[in-house]
Amino acid sequence: MRKISLFIATSLDGYIAKPNDDLTFLKLVEKAGEDYGYGEFTDTIDTLIIGRRTYDYVLKNVGLSHYDNGQRDVYVITRTERPQVGRTTFYTGNLTELVKRLKSEKGKNIYCDGGAEVINELLKHDLIDEFIISIVPILLGNGTRLFKDGRPEQTLEFIKVKTFETGLTQLHYKRQK
Repeated sequence: MRKISLFIATSLDGYIAKPNDDLTFLKLVEKAGEDYGYGEFTDTIDTLIIGRRTYDYVLKNVGLSHYDNGQRDVYVITRTERPQVGRTTFYTGNLTELVKRLKSEKGKNIYCDGGAEVINELLKHDLIDEFIISIVPILLGNGTRLFKDGRPEQTLEFIKVKTFETGLTQLHYKRQK
């Protein structure tokens, strides 16, 4: 069975975005030639699930090919129907049913890149198998929290931690069964 992995960055105080979906704080740890294991990680996946607001931000600031590179299926979780673009599907159905279906199909693993609503819906149903969380050395004070209240407690098993010259620390856990 395929697993779903969360690969995301957060501030030290637990925010994945500043107010107004501002992700500029991520630039603090940008370094030429350093991708923090992103390339290696994306080699293990062939499906991506992402919230619409995160998708729109990345589309505007990075470009469509960041997600839809022609080699993976992209599901943008949204409330508004839109036509499919390339391998990108704008999904308005039940997220839990989608993930259960995708996990049961053949293929590589599934990558969840946010946003917070998508992550927390998956956590409510115990559907995230692996957590790779990069901590950016900044205290934002407010914004969009990575983990919201109102979800079940989940115990995680430590895999490894990596530190980088930029001050970024990357935590890797898997869900305990």
